[in-house]
Amino acid sequence: MMNYKIPLFKIYWEDDDIDSVIKVIKRGNYWTVGPEIKTLEDNIAKYIGKKYAVTFNSGTSALYADLLAHNINSGEVIVPSFTFISSANSILLAGAKPIFAEIEDESFGLNSEDVKEKITRKTKAIMVVHYGGFPCKDIKAIKEIANDHNLVLIEDAAESFGSKIDNKKIGTFGSSSMFSFCQNKIITSGEGGIILTDLKDIFEKLKLIRSHGRVENSEGYFNTTKELDYIQIGYNFRMSSISAALANSQFKKFAKIAKLRRKKAKYYNKNLSKNYKIKTPKEQKNWYSIYQMYTIQLENKKTRDALQRNLKENNVLTKVYFNPIHLTKYYREKFNYKNLDLPTTENISNRVLTLPIYPNISKKELDYIIKLIINFIR
Repeated sequence: MMNYKIPLFKIYWEDDDIDSVIKVIKRGNYWTVGPEIKTLEDNIAKYIGKKYAVTFNSGTSALYADLLAHNINSGEVIVPSFTFISSANSILLAGAKPIFAEIEDESFGLNSEDVKEKITRKTKAIMVVHYGGFPCKDIKAIKEIANDHNLVLIEDAAESFGSKIDNKKIGTFGSSSMFSFCQNKIITSGEGGIILTDLKDIFEKLKLIRSHGRVENSEGYFNTTKELDYIQIGYNFRMSSISAALANSQFKKFAKIAKLRRKKAKYYNKNLSKNYKIKTPKEQKNWYSIYQMYTIQLENKKTRDALQRNLKENNVLTKVYFNPIHLTKYYREKFNYKNLDLPTTENISNRVLTLPIYPNISKKELDYIIKLIINFIR
């Protein structure tokens, strides 16, 4: 395992994060279903502006449960191929078929025009992905399309907690939305996810799916002598109280974390955007982006790959987020996808490179990365 001088990300933590976990451990009980769960759900729901929230042990299980709660266990769901594979996998696991649509090249979100082309009589939902801390540029148009065709709109906002478009928070456009607390996200508990919705029936279904299909009472399973009934099949997708305590502690620092991320991204932009061979991420005036990732675009795949090798040789870790899902072995073999099925997506994927960014990355480290890139391009 190579120890990179500058990793792709570092988790921002303070002593209160440790204290929050110690407090739960020292309590000696309810490490799984303690009060921290409800506190986290209330905090996130209130911040985003949704009525209900349900936590899960990962963003993937949250997405999967959300699809089941919407009764999307057959038919088709339109989704980008330019995303982490769990977006598409959750659709397959629920029993539906992912239909990949093209992305646009500003926010890397679904292209609303291609979404229209992919709608069939089998389409049940559209899953929008907000990439890397940016709002999906076409989210309003896609919401209109979903409404016009009576389709469920789900926001995979795993990477974009706190992002806004026209001062409206990401996570408030769809029937439901998912945020991730995985280790490289804006705020983290190591692993975890949450679904937000204004629909009470979806909220109730999510709670059943999360915990074995069990009807809970106000006392909770581990604190009652009453026999609680099981009214449907379900899973053990619960988040632990330890994880929730950590996420709550991180949430208190969100404004600081967001400010630091945006400051580092602005420094990258200032120094890299001068070179016409490098396309840096750009916020439109009505966007507020969190920069969970900082992704540049190069002229072609050859240049991108060579730059990545050069940075690796100089102990800087970068990553291609994302290689298209439809070109992975499993999806090729299952659905007979081939090269150029999604030419825009593939072209963008061949040129992107995600650079290290995290709240406490130093100016010295940024200057080192920038100098390596500029010298290489020259």
